[in-house]
Amino acid sequence: MPAHKILCIDDETVGLAVRKMMLESEGFQVVTAADGKTGLQLFSDASFDLVVLDYSMPGMNGGEVAEAMRQIRPKTPIILLSAYVTLPDEHVKLADAYVTKGESTEVLLTLIRTLIGRNGDQAA
Repeated sequence: MPAHKILCIDDETVGLAVRKMMLESEGFQVVTAADGKTGLQLFSDASFDLVVLDYSMPGMNGGEVAEAMRQIRPKTPIILLSAYVTLPDEHVKLADAYVTKGESTEVLLTLIRTLIGRNGDQAA
């Protein structure tokens, strides 16, 4: 069975690299983008099992990117990541889950596995 493909979008390059290594070590195929516009282009060009999306980015914020993604592929799970404890409700509602960057790696991995599993069940 091929690895699940995850798109990670974050303008913080160190955090993005660490997240990529962590997810790859768990058997996921990971594609990264350092800004919302590039991430949206990658999302438009290829199919992903899940998106991990930073909220606070220059240009397009995570809410704007999530809104555009929902127009392209509404069923792809999106996890919104942020250092902020609270985000605007209209942006949080666009995501399947919201996680603060201070949460443990295990919290993020559990969410990813749950959302990919749920989405896979719906697709079957």
